[in-house]
Amino acid sequence: MLKDPRAAAAHDNAEWCDIVCGSHGLAGRTDADAWSVPHRSPPWYPDAVTLRPDVDAETLLARIDAGPGASVKDSFADLDLSGYGFRVLFDAQWIHRPPVQPPVAAALTPVGTPDELAAWAAAHGGVGLFRPALLDHPRVRVLARRDDSGVITGGAVLSGDGVVHGVSNLFTHTEDPRGIWRAVCATVPDAPLVGYEAAPDLAPALATGFVPTGPLRVWVRD
Repeated sequence: MLKDPRAAAAHDNAEWCDIVCGSHGLAGRTDADAWSVPHRSPPWYPDAVTLRPDVDAETLLARIDAGPGASVKDSFADLDLSGYGFRVLFDAQWIHRPPVQPPVAAALTPVGTPDELAAWAAAHGGVGLFRPALLDHPRVRVLARRDDSGVITGGAVLSGDGVVHGVSNLFTHTEDPRGIWRAVCATVPDAPLVGYEAAPDLAPALATGFVPTGPLRVWVRD
């Protein structure tokens, strides 16, 4: 059992954001307060992720391009950025599942080539976002569900150091979402999993054994 699943999830998510930004040529910065990137992050990704409660808002916003389009992942849902021109984009829950043995579903298969990644991104909906450099990163696994003809019908990303894995970018086109969550668990059954989801996508994760560990909030400046 993780000592602090919420903190582990926030740190893993910040690292994943840093990896994605790095694949786009954007260098991030991490310290005890937060991860941040000084220039606008790729679509769907924040410009900062807080790593502890009670981070000073002005200091955090000074680390990013806080103009229109800026976004902040408030990992402990304790910031108020409304006075700086931001609004709440959505609220969500960090989630955690301890190791589960034996697997209860067929594991997902790895995506290993740029062409496969392009097909995965097209199925996911993130064309142009996921760069081939992700396939070479030692802390990232892009995973797919394929039908009998080899067409990608679902997938997810696992990130982390092998001690704990973060789950993100989970999607499916052909099955109950609980099935793809079970497949993710079966892929790394001996490691704890963390991530976050917002309603209505939270319910399938909870139905497969994940538990909520605390709220988070994403702020955006229009």
